[in-house]
Amino acid sequence: MTQREIHEVEQGIRPPESVEMTIEEFLEQDVDGYEYIDGKLVPKSPPLPPEMLAIPTTMTIEEFLEQDVDGYEYVNGELVPMAPPSREHGEISVNVIHHLYAHIYPQKLGRLYTAETTFQIGERTVKPDVAFVSTARLTGDKTKGFSIPPDLAIEVVSPSDVLSRIAEKALAYLEAGTRLVWVLEPVSKTVTIYLSERNIKILTREDTLTGEDVVPGFHCLVEDLFK
Repeated sequence: MTQREIHEVEQGIRPPESVEMTIEEFLEQDVDGYEYIDGKLVPKSPPLPPEMLAIPTTMTIEEFLEQDVDGYEYVNGELVPMAPPSREHGEISVNVIHHLYAHIYPQKLGRLYTAETTFQIGERTVKPDVAFVSTARLTGDKTKGFSIPPDLAIEVVSPSDVLSRIAEKALAYLEAGTRLVWVLEPVSKTVTIYLSERNIKILTREDTLTGEDVVPGFHCLVEDLFK
């Protein structure tokens, strides 16, 4: 591979899949912005497709909560498209709901909500894949989105998600008053637990996930969420 070809790949002129390169050549050339996986150049942070870019809007956060635009979240005056869920994403979300429901509803601890439900966290809105709100906080107009953050927010990472954005979102939940955030990563089959900005831990499939003091008494094996 010539230096010109490398430059064209780095500038986005030449498609990376057209490049034939050995791992030794990659280590020698170290193509900027790419990793080498199974004989292919893979962008470290692939650009978002046009349909996933934010759309500026004159809508206020109050208007968004009232209208609840399907498939979007509201962030800093923009409508941000939600990543389209995959089959795996849906299966994991249902597993989470199944295990939490069996514990929460018999004890009347609160209610669970799916990704169609909007919550306000600070000056933005979010639609967690699964959310839990305790009984004491179940107030307000049921025909609109929540103007409060959930007690527990659960996000399942999609292939098109950028991990740094997921982490930023988790911290935004906490800053707004959410007491516990779970981020489920299907590839590694791990759950990242966010209790505070300084209290973050990762559980692997052999570990037991608990509800802390947010969903008291709840526990299940991490691997059960990914079956």
